Amino acid sequence: MRVAVLAEWYPSPADRVLGVWAHRQALAARDAGADVRVVAMRRPLPPLHAVRALARGDGAAARAWGAGVAGHLRSFELDGIAIRAAPFVSLPRPVSYGTWGWWMALPAARALGRLHRAWPFEVLHVHNLVPGAHAALPWLARRRPAGRPALVASTHGPDIIRDIHRSRFSRAAGRAVFDAADLVMANSTWAARRCEEIAGRALPGAVVHLGADVPAEPAPRTGAVLITVAHLVARKRHAAVLHALAALPGGVDWRWVVVGDGPERAALEALARQLGLGARVAFRGQLDHPGALEEVRRADVFVMPGVEEPFGVAYVEAMAAGLPAIGLRGEGGPEDIAAAGEGFVRVEPDNPAELSAVLAALLGDGAERRRLGDAARATVREHFTWEHCGRATVAAYARALEAVDGR
Repeated sequence: MRVAVLAEWYPSPADRVLGVWAHRQALAARDAGADVRVVAMRRPLPPLHAVRALARGDGAAARAWGAGVAGHLRSFELDGIAIRAAPFVSLPRPVSYGTWGWWMALPAARALGRLHRAWPFEVLHVHNLVPGAHAALPWLARRRPAGRPALVASTHGPDIIRDIHRSRFSRAAGRAVFDAADLVMANSTWAARRCEEIAGRALPGAVVHLGADVPAEPAPRTGAVLITVAHLVARKRHAAVLHALAALPGGVDWRWVVVGDGPERAALEALARQLGLGARVAFRGQLDHPGALEEVRRADVFVMPGVEEPFGVAYVEAMAAGLPAIGLRGEGGPEDIAAAGEGFVRVEPDNPAELSAVLAALLGDGAERRRLGDAARATVREHFTWEHCGRATVAAYARALEAVDGR
């Protein structure tokens, strides 16, 4: 089975973290028997934060951005998978992201056409309904029905929570994808339901959870280190963790390691100082994937009370390392993970007092923390490995091909 993956978010020589989950799913599908190649949509224009840095005369930022773009636009091979860069231009993201499918369409068609002529793929798997899958529709529409690849459109959350609702143009783009997709692949049961709510009808779909590697043995623990691995944006609720930590009883020993970077970093560092927690909170910045996993293995409890979490690979990666994970009740990913087995603790949204009580209990009871950590590893091993993901992904591809053959 030949599978072409089209993705806006995909690792590059300049950024090995960007969309690493998409790459891991491609590797998992390959290991489960698919032949996979990737077309990565790359935007060479500077984002607004880079433009502002240039306006300030920040030469270092300009050089860093230029070096990043040069690496970002390269075609290369990663872990044996060929990745072709397809550059496109568009208006700035904040005002136009819902329309990017139109901006991507021509370069995507050229890249997919070249790949298909040289290597006739049977399945086109596109990450994100809007703009990614929408960008592929013009190329697919020009294919003869008998020779058209099956379209598998993946939703990962932001596309169905925000992007598809940005404007009447993005809503039209979403409807077009639902009409054309042979299978809609959702990363949680919540995401699958949400797609059907938006479409207003049942859809040909499959829930495929992303995964994690389970180390042979959990790392030794100190008992006092909390960790969060996430982009520093408001929806990840780092501030709620800080307020919960400030409310911990004085005798509780703890340190909090924060891996990730983003627009909220300065405000979070200031809040940590304001709450008198600065010496106990370490902001590590963005690390490459192996570096982030190493930090996780040195910790004891993973905490991320984020909203808009249709899945959350960071949760299952921490659980695979033997850490109990804490997330919010009512979120898609936390609900699916908690339903699969023990090791995941849910708290109510925007309730720092409850979060503080849960943290105090886990930090103060080493036996229960270790029991939950062992249970977390077992839950991931049974339900959320990349091997599970690969088999489920290839099975979804086969269903999409059957749908095409039945037309």
